[in-house]
Amino acid sequence: MLLDDTDRVLITKEQLAARVAELGKQISADYAGKTPVLVCTLKGAFTFFADLTRAIDIPVTTDFVAASSYGSGAVSGGSVQLRKDLDNSILGRDVIIVEDIIDTGITLQALADVMQARKPNSLRICCCLDKPSRRRNGLKADYVGFEIPNEFVVGYGLDYNELYRNLDAVYVLKHSIYE
Repeated sequence: MLLDDTDRVLITKEQLAARVAELGKQISADYAGKTPVLVCTLKGAFTFFADLTRAIDIPVTTDFVAASSYGSGAVSGGSVQLRKDLDNSILGRDVIIVEDIIDTGITLQALADVMQARKPNSLRICCCLDKPSRRRNGLKADYVGFEIPNEFVVGYGLDYNELYRNLDAVYVLKHSIYE
């Protein structure tokens, strides 16, 4: 069973739901009168993205990208690959990149640079989880669900080797699983 591979719950499904609702209200207020593009970073952010999109009560459009610096391991390899690009132009649009977790910041900074080069009206970042102790650059999110310690987490869309995404809360993965 997947839960046997975890040490403990770090963030409950109730805490996630409450914080996502708060983020939705904040984004709705900040973008009142506008129609921002929410860009989901696949695959990890899909659960957070779906919940956040439903928590926003202004018109939005959605798009998806896939960028990675991890591959199949637990530690970032440092090189970033864009595996799936946007389907629509963001020229002149208000864009919010929706990310599952900011760890080193390498992947998200590279993605933000690509998006900024496409000349959006504005570009902001919303992340479910922020792990600032691991940051290797000055990247900061505009909207943060939870700041977390330097532990390997899974669930609520986050995975290890494509497993654990379906867990309904954020769990700390046992070291023995990924070492």
